[in-house]
Amino acid sequence: MTRADPRPAPRRVPVRAGGFSRLLDLRLLAVCAGALVVGAVAIALSVSVGEFPIPLGDVAATLVGSGTFSDEFIIVGLRLPRALVGLGCGMALGVSGLIFQTLVRNPLAAPDIIGVTGGASLTGVAILILGAPPALLPLGAFAGAVASATLVYALAWRGGLSPYRLVLIGIALAAVSVAGTQYLLVIGDLIDVQRAAVWLVGSLNGVTWAEFWPLLVGLVLLFPATAALARALDALSLSEESATALGVRVQRSRLGLVVVGAALAAFAVAAAGPIGFVAFIAPHLARRLTGLTGATVLPATALVGGVLVMVCDLVARLVLAPVELPVGVVTAVVGAPFFLYLLYRANRPVRGG
Repeated sequence: MTRADPRPAPRRVPVRAGGFSRLLDLRLLAVCAGALVVGAVAIALSVSVGEFPIPLGDVAATLVGSGTFSDEFIIVGLRLPRALVGLGCGMALGVSGLIFQTLVRNPLAAPDIIGVTGGASLTGVAILILGAPPALLPLGAFAGAVASATLVYALAWRGGLSPYRLVLIGIALAAVSVAGTQYLLVIGDLIDVQRAAVWLVGSLNGVTWAEFWPLLVGLVLLFPATAALARALDALSLSEESATALGVRVQRSRLGLVVVGAALAAFAVAAAGPIGFVAFIAPHLARRLTGLTGATVLPATALVGGVLVMVCDLVARLVLAPVELPVGVVTAVVGAPFFLYLLYRANRPVRGG
């Protein structure tokens, strides 16, 4: 009888192919694989259940082009774009949240903190309340988010960008955006105000392929940009001095990360409205599941964010069926207690220290 090897199994394994060499984290791979499985199940259930249930076998037949006309209309025309937009919005918000939390070295940070969501909400509500064509809503929300992020960056710049100034000015501009949004809701017509209130919570109700394609373009452009800035993000999570010593151009990298993070949030808000707490929760869940920090958890954060939105949207559709709640209601119910828990842990005194 042989003794068991007391050494722990290796967590990272080397992968080499030609000139490519990389250490792959097994736990990270397991989390990503698990998220992909859960995401695939969530998509299948999302296009299957509803007021008119469709068996999974008929869903598969429709997706390969051999379904009935009615099934194709319900699945491809109505439910599939909703599921894919939810997935894309969750991925974008998750990565955006990770960027800002790492950049400002604050676990409670999110795009909402620096006013990105507030700017998008203000312009989106203005379009709904002031009689502009509803088709301009996604473009207006995107423009508002980008304009808000640009203004925050410009006001925070004093010969360089400090994360502390960025957060303070972002909070101030977010408060101004909330005040402007509330004013518009007060002066608006009742029907328009009701539509705006639903959009402000964050909703996937009624999204179509028209919302999906711009979101897909944004993800295709911004995810590679995020990967290119991953090394700088890891260095900036330590300190400016450490980043400089590692050869990172601090101000240029910080500007690039702010732009990418704001743009990711802007694309998500433009597609489905400001879905709360996803950008805050997804990075924390990814870190806890993988045991990793920094830019290493980018792929896991994206997948966890996408799965989170899809699962919450599925709950929103079924919990009071046939009434469909906005997905932002469910993410708020999940996110608010989680936020309070993290706030409690951050303020808890350390024993024996």
